[in-house]
Amino acid sequence: MAEWNAYYQNEDEEGEQEEGEQSGGDYKITGRDSLVFLVDASKEMFIKGEDGEPSNFDMTMQVVRTVYTSKIISSDRDLVALVFYGTEQSKNPRNSFKHVYVYHDLNEPGAKRVQEVDALRGEKGAKLAAETIGSGETSLGDALWCCANLYSDIKLRLSHKRLMIFTCRDEPHGGDSVKDRQARTKASDLKETGVVIDLMHLMKPGGFNISLFFCDIVSPPEDESEMGLQLQPSDKLEDLQKRVRAKELKKRTLARLNLCLGEGINVAVGIYATAVAARKPGSIKLYRETNEPVRSKTRTFHTQTGSLLLPSEIKKAQYYGGKEIVMERDEVDAIKKFDDPGLFLIGFKPMEKLKLLHHIRPAVFLYPEEDEVKGSSCLFSALLKKCSERNVFALCRFISRRNYPPRFVALLPQNEELGEGKVQITPPGFNVIYLPFADDLRTLDPPQFPSASQTQVDKMKEIVSKLRFKYRSEGFENPVIQQHFRNLEALALDMMAPEEIEDLIMPKVDQIDQRLGPLVQEFKDLVYPAYYNPESKPPAKRKTADTGGGAEKKPKVELTEDELKAHVQNGTLAKLTVPVLKDACKQFGVRTTGTKKQELIDALIARLGS
Repeated sequence: MAEWNAYYQNEDEEGEQEEGEQSGGDYKITGRDSLVFLVDASKEMFIKGEDGEPSNFDMTMQVVRTVYTSKIISSDRDLVALVFYGTEQSKNPRNSFKHVYVYHDLNEPGAKRVQEVDALRGEKGAKLAAETIGSGETSLGDALWCCANLYSDIKLRLSHKRLMIFTCRDEPHGGDSVKDRQARTKASDLKETGVVIDLMHLMKPGGFNISLFFCDIVSPPEDESEMGLQLQPSDKLEDLQKRVRAKELKKRTLARLNLCLGEGINVAVGIYATAVAARKPGSIKLYRETNEPVRSKTRTFHTQTGSLLLPSEIKKAQYYGGKEIVMERDEVDAIKKFDDPGLFLIGFKPMEKLKLLHHIRPAVFLYPEEDEVKGSSCLFSALLKKCSERNVFALCRFISRRNYPPRFVALLPQNEELGEGKVQITPPGFNVIYLPFADDLRTLDPPQFPSASQTQVDKMKEIVSKLRFKYRSEGFENPVIQQHFRNLEALALDMMAPEEIEDLIMPKVDQIDQRLGPLVQEFKDLVYPAYYNPESKPPAKRKTADTGGGAEKKPKVELTEDELKAHVQNGTLAKLTVPVLKDACKQFGVRTTGTKKQELIDALIARLGS
C-alpha cells in the first residue's frame, strides 16, 4: 500500500518536486520561517525629523508594511507578528505583562493585517497609535518574555525564528540595573531556544551608543558574510529597508558539497543562488460551486486490460538503430551516475581565457561552510585571495547532486564590497560559471555586409558616448510582474485602483533626443544615400511572369546510393531534412510505417545498413 501511495501522488506535489530539481538544490525546507517585529512605542519614536522627514515610528511602520506585502507574495506560509513595548495600554495573552501591546500575534500575513499597519502610518497613524496603545513605562525584559510566549504557543514546526527590535533609545530603562539585568536574562533565554535577535536602531539626537545596553541583547553574526552589528543608526527609510531586507531574506543553500583541492584536502562549501528568474505565480483551479481548491491526480493504465500499473510494472525504453532498448529503473540510475556530488579542482587559468560566450546559464555562488569541516573558511579565504591577486580562475569538475551529470565550471573570485553604513554590497566568495562542452559550441557563418568607413565608426562612437549611463540590474524591475502584483494587491486590500508603476525599461525618448542633438541626422547622412528614408516601408516586390506569380521553388536534392550508405555508416542521417529522407525512400523503394523523421531514418538503416 505504501508503494501505491508513493507512486500515485498529486500533480501539485510532482510540480514542486520538479521545481526543486530544476533549481539544482537538495536542501529541503523542514518548517516555516517566523519573524517578530518588536517596536518601541515611546514618545521619542514619534518625533519628526528635520525638514519634514518622517518620524522613526512612521519609518518602522513602512518597513513592516513592506515585509508583510513581500511575504504575501513570496512566502505566504511564513509567520509574522507585530509587538509594541513601552506602551500605556496592555494587550497580550492572558494580559500577563504590563506596557506590552501585541498588535498582531504570530500568524500568516494577510490583507487585513496590511490594512491595519497602513492605518498606523502618517500623521493620522500617529494619532491612532496614541489613542490605541499610547506611551508609558518601558520593560524590555517583559516584552522579550511576551515574545517567547508567542513562540511557545505555536504548534507548527519552525525552521527559523528571528526577532527584530526597532528603537531609538540606547538606554531604554534609563539606567535601571534591575530591568537591564532582567532584559539580558530573557534575551539569553530566547537565544538558547534558537531565536535570532537583531537590532534595527534608529537615529536620535546625540547618536546611538550600542555598547551601553544592546550589545548584550542582540545575537552575534551568524557568519562572516552577515553585516553584524551596525555602528551607525539608520536615519533614512532606504537605509532601514536595506538592513531589514539583508536580515530578513533567507540564505539557504542549494547544496552543501566538498571542494577537493587535492588528495585528502577538502573544503566544505555551500552553493547559493544569487539570481533566480522571478515568475508570476500559477493560477489555482477552484470548484465553481464552492470556490474550494481542487487537486488533480495522475494514474497509469494498461492499454489492453485497463488495469492500474505499479511503478515496478513500468519500464523505460528508447529506440536506437531500429531496435527497442528496454532498461530497468536500476539500470537507468546506474547509467546516470558518474560520481559522488562535489567539486574537484583541475587547475587554474588566466582570467582572459574566460569569454562572454562561455556563460551559458545563470551563475551560482560559492561560500565556505565552517560548521561542516573545521578550517574551511581559512583555506577558502587563502584560495580566494591568491586567485584574486594573480588574476586567475579555478577550473573544476562539478556534480551538484546524486545522479546528475558532471559539468565543467570556472570559479571566478569575488572580493567583499561595503557600502554606506558598512552595509555589505557583495560578499566574498567564488562565482560558479558553467562552461560549455565542445558539443555545445556552434560554428556560425554570418552573412557578409559592407564594412563601415572610419568616419562612420567615429560618428557612432560619439553617439555611444552620449548615451552611456551607470547600469545596475537591481535598479530595473520587471514591469509585467510588478503590474500583476499591484493588481492583486488592489483587489485584496479593496483599493479603488492599483498603484501606478513606472516602466523603467521604456526608453526615455525626449532625454535621448536632447542628449544626441544633431548627431543622429549626421549619422544618417553618412550612412544612407540621398533622399533615402529608413523609416518608410520598402516597396512590394513585383511578381515575375516566369514563375507564374509565385515564389521560385527550390530544386530537389537527390542523393546517390553511395552517399546514403556513407550517411548510414557515419550516423549522420539525422542531419538530412524530412523531404530529402522521403525522396530517398521513394528512390530506393523503401517502405515506411510512418512519416516521422526517426521512422524514415530507421527504415533507411534497415535497408542500406545490411
